[in-house]
Amino acid sequence: MDKLTADDLIYGYINGIFPMADADGMLYWYAPDPRAVIPLATYKPAKSLRPVINRHQFEIRINTAFNEVMHCCSIPRSEDDSIWISEEIINAYTELHLMGLAHSVETYIDNRLVGGLYGVALGAAFFGESMFNRVSNASKVAFHHLILILRQQNYTLLDTQFINDNVRRYGAIEIPKADYLKQLKSALRQKARFVESGALIKNQSDQ
Repeated sequence: MDKLTADDLIYGYINGIFPMADADGMLYWYAPDPRAVIPLATYKPAKSLRPVINRHQFEIRINTAFNEVMHCCSIPRSEDDSIWISEEIINAYTELHLMGLAHSVETYIDNRLVGGLYGVALGAAFFGESMFNRVSNASKVAFHHLILILRQQNYTLLDTQFINDNVRRYGAIEIPKADYLKQLKSALRQKARFVESGALIKNQSDQ
């Protein structure tokens, strides 16, 4: 295929598929069956995370370092970790970010980026892509804040693609692909905006 573009990503997401790169940069499109999602209504922060949230250890920012977050997410976490976020993927998602359809939630300590996540928002669906942390709990706090935004703005679907131990800790479950596509179709018909209220930071330990 030609170079990946933001339009390719939009077409893929509305049809239930998403790209990943292999080690040599070749892109492949995926549509897992079953699909992993995180029910927004049932998520609760782990008891061990609540004191961290209450201490306001991290400053939370939205969409201030999208490209940097993607590059941090692209770094392998271990020798066995595969690399699937290529420069081509970073460029296409950054283009989507500039269109207002891809977003990052970032955590900072002393003005230093220490964790975060990014994903795509279409209609009332949010497609979580990846997260990273340089300090313990940094990505967990970013994810908690993401949930607050999605709940407040009436999002109905949080897609996390594949099931693994990392997303299970946030309450991810697997559903049949057919059910996922039904939820996706419904979410895309609804309107939601990925914006935050100042009250979110004050109340982030209440939900």
